[in-house]
Amino acid sequence: MARTVARVIVDAIAELGVRQVFGVVGDALNPLTEAIRTTEGLEWVGCRHEEAGAFAASAQSQLTGNLGVCMGTVGPGSVHLLNGLYDAAKSHAPVLAIAGQVPLAEVGTDAFQEVGNDALFSDVAVFRATISSPDQLPALLESAVRTALGRKGVAVLTVPADIGGKELGADRPVRLSLSSTVTRPEESAVRDAARLLGGAERVTLLVGQGARAARADVLALADRLAAPMVLTLKAKEGFEGPDNAFQVGQTGLIGNPAAASALHDADTLLLLGTDFPYREWYPEGKTVVQVDTEPAHIGRRVPVAAGLVGDVGATVRDLLRQLPGEDRGAEEEGAGRTGGGRDRGHLERARKRFTTWQAGQARLADPAHDKGAAGRVRSALDNPEHDIRPEALATAVDRIAADDAIFTTDTGMATVWLSRLVEMRGTRRLIGSYNLGSMANAMPHALGAQCLDRERQVVAFCGDGGLSMLLGDLMTLKTARLPVKIVVFDNRRLGMVKLEQEEAGLPEFGTVLDNPDFAAVATAMGITGIRVGDPADLEESVRRAFATPGPVVLDVLTNPDEIAVPAKPTAEQGWGFAVAKVKEIVRGRGGDAASH
Repeated sequence: MARTVARVIVDAIAELGVRQVFGVVGDALNPLTEAIRTTEGLEWVGCRHEEAGAFAASAQSQLTGNLGVCMGTVGPGSVHLLNGLYDAAKSHAPVLAIAGQVPLAEVGTDAFQEVGNDALFSDVAVFRATISSPDQLPALLESAVRTALGRKGVAVLTVPADIGGKELGADRPVRLSLSSTVTRPEESAVRDAARLLGGAERVTLLVGQGARAARADVLALADRLAAPMVLTLKAKEGFEGPDNAFQVGQTGLIGNPAAASALHDADTLLLLGTDFPYREWYPEGKTVVQVDTEPAHIGRRVPVAAGLVGDVGATVRDLLRQLPGEDRGAEEEGAGRTGGGRDRGHLERARKRFTTWQAGQARLADPAHDKGAAGRVRSALDNPEHDIRPEALATAVDRIAADDAIFTTDTGMATVWLSRLVEMRGTRRLIGSYNLGSMANAMPHALGAQCLDRERQVVAFCGDGGLSMLLGDLMTLKTARLPVKIVVFDNRRLGMVKLEQEEAGLPEFGTVLDNPDFAAVATAMGITGIRVGDPADLEESVRRAFATPGPVVLDVLTNPDEIAVPAKPTAEQGWGFAVAKVKEIVRGRGGDAASH
């Protein structure tokens, strides 16, 4: 019996190992959703907003490396996918989006809900096509899937309303096999890079997500070079933990002084698997060696003396063969020199700065900190209402969450607190909109992650602005029985925007949020809601949230005036904060801040 277009698509994604499809039902999708309904092992997860479905598919792809799948029906349903698909594209996550369309005879007539999908998705998709005949399958589907997987991007396949139910004239099996490749640079390029690294006095590594699969090789290289290791946010997963004696945390606005000084004090930087996009945080006047699988990434952010295009693991192993010395092992770190005679002072200074900074952060995160003499002075200045410190909340979650938990974070201050205070130890995983920087991603990312394993702990660090933007999909957690723990940093502000305004010397404007009681909203939805306002109740409340079966919304009233000091605060930033605070005080007393 011949198969329909919908059946061919659904059978193929199921055979590929896809377990969930996310979206909102609609008439153009009816043949596809019916095929999903009758396919064993494949689940339709109906969302309240297609954007949430696209975020969920993106999260699954990032966690598994496999294809994520989402669907949007004709017109607005497909338009709503767009932001989540941009998140996937910027995160290099292979996602297949099935988009509905008006019947073929209506295309081009400005029909009700007609949208030009091929044009709409032209910027976000590495592949896009509209099925105009059943005979285009399975070849068109194979191209879409292989392109998404091979180029690690988004493929959009548009299915008109009258096409999905049609049978193929000549059916054949769908072939989606795609072998992976390991690339390595030319030996002469490796030799030149090894010469630069071997001749350097102080090397610092900047390690990104692209190096995560090569952890052991990268640690061996850090040891050989006696190099501190600065991590991008996406490299926290895989490189943090007590068994890495080289890492000194992150740089940038979310970073710390130890990482900033490790980069500044080096004479040579080695970039491994990172396209860290913030040019202002690269130090000037350094010799730079970069390793990346993408040629377009080489030298894109900072001029390089040697660019090696290749797999990080294979390239690092080639470098180790070219560099002098023997590996001592992280456990032997201490005073003295490596087997090759390299002084370890640069590494030791960076590590000492890092541990000192960590100790300071731990003091600030102690709920009892504000009761001490210094804490009372600080609290009178920046926390007169005695709200819970966000550092204390993040630290409590870090302490209580499982060592195999999956964390998702909203863009903004929630990411700052996680980056500084939650350690990606054990087999913890981390997902966020770290390239697109979208709001409202943490909860739908968690939705997709939890669908992969309903027994594994999934924790969403949500800003109050982000959660409220896609609040309706809390109901998806309830309906799908997904035990996600939603941790809300409820500071009644768009916190990062507030910080940016004050840094520029402006009083905060338009950032105040008139929030509901999120715990009460959750309770009304049939979800456990816990609201915390007293620092003394924080620890017990976090423990109760994590011990409660099913989804939980932990709504924590955090200090809106908490300042996350950048890794390298400037005099201009300090002056900006001072001016902004004066303007806010004057405005608060009824004056016209603009005239002062």
